[in-house]
Amino acid sequence: MMDVSNPMADVVPSAHGPVLAVLASTTTPLTGRAVAKLTQPRVSQPRVASILNELAEAGLVNRTPAGSASLFSLNREHLAAGPIGALASLRTQLWQRIAEHANGWTHMPDGVVVYGSAARGDGDSTSDIDLLVIRPPSVDDDDEDWNRDLTEFVDQVTRWTGNPCEVLDRSVDQLRSMAAAGERLLSEIRRDGRALVGPMTLVPALAVG
Repeated sequence: MMDVSNPMADVVPSAHGPVLAVLASTTTPLTGRAVAKLTQPRVSQPRVASILNELAEAGLVNRTPAGSASLFSLNREHLAAGPIGALASLRTQLWQRIAEHANGWTHMPDGVVVYGSAARGDGDSTSDIDLLVIRPPSVDDDDEDWNRDLTEFVDQVTRWTGNPCEVLDRSVDQLRSMAAAGERLLSEIRRDGRALVGPMTLVPALAVG
């Protein structure tokens, strides 16, 4: 299963993973203290310093003196830099694959929104991939093509990640009914969700009063 908060941990399970993920995410040289602050999950500053020294000695990280400190950056000419960058961007790659898959359905959904721990980035390898799929108004919930594509979609997301995929299949009208009924799940989706297909404005706010 994919660790939804730190996907690199699936391949680099040690503290090296979060450090490499930070360096892969920027081209700006960083101090060891700055790297430690950005690690997720958090790695202590002494441990980060030790890892950076190891990586610099291996040639994977550039170390530049800056007064009494040193600045570190990923050596992007290193043969391993490309694979490290790909591992660091696994969540983004997943969002792209989900959108591409939905664009190929017989009835393209009006919206696809990832929410929950996968969207927040605070889950782990046991977390589900929670998705709201917004059905077009012209498509009934028992439409054969729709349900076939939805089933294949759920299976595909699980194959991509190893994580269970949970889909909330609703039309815009059904979402409005949920909002009128005060279903707080919509508030969570609006707060944490990330729209992969269509705009977030398709997710209505709860009725006031």
